Amino acid sequence: MAIVVLLAAGALLALVLQSRHDIDREARNRSVSVAQTFAKSLGLQEALKTPDPSAVLQPLAEETRKAAGVDFIVVMDTHGIRYSHPQPDLIGKRFVGTIEPSLAGQVHTESVQGPLGKEIQAIVPVDSPEGDVVALVSAGLTVKSVTGIANRQLPVILLSIAGGLALATVGTALISRRLRRQTHGLGTQEMTRMYEHHDSVLHAVREGVLITDGEGRLLLANDEAGRLLDLPDDAEGRPVDEVGMDRRMADLLLSGRIATDEVLEAGDRLLVVNQRPTRPGGRPQGSAVTIRDSTEMRLLSSRAETARRRLKLLYDAGGDIGTTLDVVRTAEELAEVAVPRFADFVTVDLADPVLNGDEPGPGADMRRTAVNGIRSDHPLYPLGSLIDFLPSTPQARGYGTGAAELVPDLRDAPGWHAQDPRRTSAIVDYGIHSLIAAPLKARGVVLGVVNFWRSQKPEPFDEDDLSLAEELVGRAAVSMDNARRYTREHHLAVTLQRSLLPQDLPEQSAVDVAHFYQPAQLGVGGDWFDVIPLPGSRVGLVVGDVVGHGLHAAATMGRLRTAVHNFSSLDLPPDELLARLDNLVQRMDQEGDGTAPEGGVLGATCLYAVYDPVSRNCAMARAGHMPPLVVAPDGTTTISELPAGPPLGLGGMPFETMELRLAEGSQLVLYTDGLVEERTRDIAEGMERLRTALSHPGRDPDASRRAVLDALLPSQPSDDIALLIARTRTLGPGRVAQWDVPFDPSEVGAMRSRAAEQLEEWGLEELAFSTELILSELITNAIRYGAAPVHVRLLRDRTLTCEVWDSSSTAPHLRYAAGMDEGGRGLFLVAQISEHWGTRYTPEGKVIWAEQVLPAAGPAVAAAPA
Repeated sequence: MAIVVLLAAGALLALVLQSRHDIDREARNRSVSVAQTFAKSLGLQEALKTPDPSAVLQPLAEETRKAAGVDFIVVMDTHGIRYSHPQPDLIGKRFVGTIEPSLAGQVHTESVQGPLGKEIQAIVPVDSPEGDVVALVSAGLTVKSVTGIANRQLPVILLSIAGGLALATVGTALISRRLRRQTHGLGTQEMTRMYEHHDSVLHAVREGVLITDGEGRLLLANDEAGRLLDLPDDAEGRPVDEVGMDRRMADLLLSGRIATDEVLEAGDRLLVVNQRPTRPGGRPQGSAVTIRDSTEMRLLSSRAETARRRLKLLYDAGGDIGTTLDVVRTAEELAEVAVPRFADFVTVDLADPVLNGDEPGPGADMRRTAVNGIRSDHPLYPLGSLIDFLPSTPQARGYGTGAAELVPDLRDAPGWHAQDPRRTSAIVDYGIHSLIAAPLKARGVVLGVVNFWRSQKPEPFDEDDLSLAEELVGRAAVSMDNARRYTREHHLAVTLQRSLLPQDLPEQSAVDVAHFYQPAQLGVGGDWFDVIPLPGSRVGLVVGDVVGHGLHAAATMGRLRTAVHNFSSLDLPPDELLARLDNLVQRMDQEGDGTAPEGGVLGATCLYAVYDPVSRNCAMARAGHMPPLVVAPDGTTTISELPAGPPLGLGGMPFETMELRLAEGSQLVLYTDGLVEERTRDIAEGMERLRTALSHPGRDPDASRRAVLDALLPSQPSDDIALLIARTRTLGPGRVAQWDVPFDPSEVGAMRSRAAEQLEEWGLEELAFSTELILSELITNAIRYGAAPVHVRLLRDRTLTCEVWDSSSTAPHLRYAAGMDEGGRGLFLVAQISEHWGTRYTPEGKVIWAEQVLPAAGPAVAAAPA
């Protein structure tokens, strides 16, 4: 196409130039012809002799000009002065052009810039009869007229070229299309390279290729086909039955039928033949045949299949062994994977300390942890047996050296027979004839021995089997050691967790308690609960949850539980206690050494409640914990709308205390999120199921606990679960005595008398003296250093509690008085006489209390509900 376009452009240029040349020549010839004709016209010389030649010549010249088709005819004298011109105002002016040649009698043509523009003109002489030049005549055309003629011819030229170009384009496209179809779009270089590659690949492949035509001639045979069929060098082009190949092969090629993986014998070779008819013209015109030697392929395929089975076994072992962090289950998974794909029976013997998560030592006894086989009536040691292998056995040698041992024939293994002659004889008689003992070795520690036994397959284990057994056991050993390490850490964490949780709940009379704790299956967390007796027969109820699992979470839980005990001894309100606990968690984060998982304490949640059996008020606050549930005596269960507060450790936000007045017999249910939150259900669904399980009247805490666990306890908990159910009790009026004290020191004696009378009524006369002394000192301090009003309250519970209330927030301090001091001994006496004493603050002031142990013969009803 590029060549055609260039040729067309060249032709167009040549035609344009030639056309313009021809037109220029034609213009000159016409100018000469017109000028000569006019110069020889009749009457021209007579007109020249007239007084006014222009009057005669101008009309004649214009008429002739128009008839001749030229742009001007000019008649001039021998000096070049015009007698005529298409522009009359130029008559009488000098002619523009060269007149000398014409004055000499010559015809002269030229191109000049005349009055009409660029002009092509001819100048001829006018001769007198005597032969003299008497005048000159010039005729011509302007270049514009000449160009117009050429331009009028140009469309014809362009149309001709376009037609030729179109014909060339169509012809080129048709030829290119046919060539592309025949060469499949390949160029000459690609065709050459394709044929080179075709020949190199055809003769390099390890598969014979034959092509025959419809007349049974061999058109093509590659080198491999010639080798397999012993073909001569000149076989191509000859009939198939004349090239010396096996008769059955020749018959198959001549038949032209379809053959798929048909096996034929050719000498000492076993050939696999595939044949398909070729249809280059839409009808069968020959066959294409491929031949491969299955003699070598059979061996290769057997080896490949064996390798594939072994790789598949190792691949499945990687996915099926170690699915849990349980030592026994990992051993069972190893035995299940190997039977029957590698061995007929598999036994796994682990050093006994491994089952407890400990690292085994040399010479440890083996515990048969897993047994699996194609039959169950085998005479091998049963599951759970504790085996002491003799040093002569392959198991003992493998455990000691860490190297696997192969016993091809158990009948010829005296060291193994010495272990238990009766049992080993029964094993051989059973048909078990070969053994591989592979030690479970991980991170330099041998955990046990895996025994692979063969009975059904007659061939013994070989070195390849030994390598496979080592690879299989090596992969399982890592999972086994991980499970052992997890077992050890889990046992440590569980032991630590349970040691930090309350072993026996303290005695108190405010609530009846049922509790439950279960660690997570995959790791102990930091959930805890607690029941803390408080002064004034009150009780503190605590449930908390430390984020994370493992030893760190358990240790953090123990620190927080201790802190709650310490803070509760200060008799702090729930919101203030949580605020101090929040500060403690922040300090624990800042003091972390980076050894804790994920960088230290991530946070914790806690709910703290204080129940007073006298007023039946329950003050609660929570730090990001689940809300408590309150079960009324009639079974109505509500979820408390206690403000959540931020989790411990975040800081910056205050906690809020909410007070509830609980009827006697109400149940307060505290729990951690592991009870209601699970992967298979939404937390809202868990809360509703918990509420439903608790909504039954007349239950004691134990019955409520069983109902909750039946409804919500998962079989494999993913998080710790802590549950605390407290049923409220009250101290009735018969066990509480209280008086208002006038703000006058003289009233102290009257208060002592009232207290003595009340103790006599309760049968506690033995405590009258000490109680009078305690009240005397506490009331005197309240009146002297405190503020009105002052109240006194006696509580008879498991102890006798004396409480003095006043409106001052100033707390007394115990100190030692000097020998000559008149005061300072009151609180010292109170501390010596009472079992415990202390101060707690209220919104109205403070309470100073002192507890005394009841006499051994005191009323038994002291611990019973009123």
